Amino acid sequence: MNRRDFLRNTITAIGGIALGMEALAADKGKAKLTGKKPNIVLIMSDDQGWGETSYNGHPHLKTPVLDEMASSGLRLDRFYAASPVCSPTRASCMTGRHANRSGAFGAGWSTRPEEVTIAQILKEAGYRTAHYGKWHIGAVKKESPLSPNSMGFDECLSHDNFFEMDSELSRNGGPPESFVGDGSEVIVDEALKFARKVVKEEKPFFIVIWFGSPHDPYSGYEKDVAPFKGLGDEIARRFAEITAMDRAIGTFRNGLDEMKVRGNTSLWFNSDNGVTIEGIPEDQRQHLYNGGLRGHKSQLYEGGVLVPGIIEWPGVIATPRVSKVPCVTSDILPTLIDIVGVDYPRPGRPLDGISLKRLIVEGIMDKRPRPIGFWGYDHKAERKNKPWLEDVSPNEMITLTARQKARPRNRRNSRKPAFSNHKHPEMVPENFRIGAAWVTDRYKLLMPRARGNKEQIPELYDLEKDREEKNNIASQHPEIVKAMRAELLEWQESVERSLTGADY
Repeated sequence: MNRRDFLRNTITAIGGIALGMEALAADKGKAKLTGKKPNIVLIMSDDQGWGETSYNGHPHLKTPVLDEMASSGLRLDRFYAASPVCSPTRASCMTGRHANRSGAFGAGWSTRPEEVTIAQILKEAGYRTAHYGKWHIGAVKKESPLSPNSMGFDECLSHDNFFEMDSELSRNGGPPESFVGDGSEVIVDEALKFARKVVKEEKPFFIVIWFGSPHDPYSGYEKDVAPFKGLGDEIARRFAEITAMDRAIGTFRNGLDEMKVRGNTSLWFNSDNGVTIEGIPEDQRQHLYNGGLRGHKSQLYEGGVLVPGIIEWPGVIATPRVSKVPCVTSDILPTLIDIVGVDYPRPGRPLDGISLKRLIVEGIMDKRPRPIGFWGYDHKAERKNKPWLEDVSPNEMITLTARQKARPRNRRNSRKPAFSNHKHPEMVPENFRIGAAWVTDRYKLLMPRARGNKEQIPELYDLEKDREEKNNIASQHPEIVKAMRAELLEWQESVERSLTGADY
């Protein structure tokens, strides 16, 4: 028995990490794939918390489309974003790997062109591929080796960062074009045009729709703002963005029905990180609801990484189900290639995600075979290293956010905003003192960031009994902490080896 298996068996024996899946399906395990390749659609919201859906109990928001998806498909009640901030989570969706492996440490940090994306794999497998909306893991301009087109998408209408009403988007890396109206509506309309074209070609499609909502600054149609006016202007506009996004998802689903392809379309929905307080005045934050979860965006507590997750696939998930198996955005790539039946083209390269095919298709997965790792990183220290791309100009953004456009140009900010990624020639032990977490079916080990010369003080939570993370039980279970901490460290060492470029 190797060290990893020994540690995992230790945790299992002392803690009983298996957490049963709640299956509502009477015909559990009977769903079957057809011989025809499924269409695949990945939808992601921006900064939407776990509790910001009416099906998860929000006291003000109404999300009828997401509610319908949750009640008719596979509702994932423990779906995690791989990071508590946006760019790293998006990198994990595309690559199946924790973003630190490719240096995408935080917002505005790019992945690397050597990474293999799910779009590239599916394109090779015969899919027509398209990206719409927020990209944020590299520049969208045509010359960028990290644009959607360069990373496997046949077509795109994309933004370097987030967008809102009356946005500017780049089509296939060209100069930004202006689009009037709600940004969610705009990209859904474009996605449907692409889908209709591909259906006529009798080919399968892979479409990524990454909304810019409900990221701040907040805006919306008056009809969507009006129901929330009594709560305060900013939060009313935030809820209006979620309302419009939910409606746009409904438009997309209706379009799939009209094309008669919804039954064979695997439609995924999740957010890129937990709830945010950005742009919300303190006197309006009382109306933010996240199901009692602790923390928010940028934090590794559940409120920062647990997000709404739904998979709808009528031809396969014929009966509604609810799962409490921990899943993460890194699982998307290995799951999809398993379902489609293609191999990962770099078999020696470590993936952090696992295939969820047994959960989605067969309905028989009741625990996660290996834990989920989370890890921050010292951005400032990395900037001292040489850039990954010698010529940084291809990584400059061409589509500005509303916030950037409102910022006056002067000498200090005259340079175009650009994505960062740097070489990492050797292991840096100090970074192992940055905040990290290790999540099993039952337990969560949180290693908060060490300050100064102080040691990291571990926190351990029993998520089965304490999802709000109110009771740190680390002192009561030193053996669990020791075993989980050793696994976390082993994983971190693997991630940092990748960061040095060893995988390429």
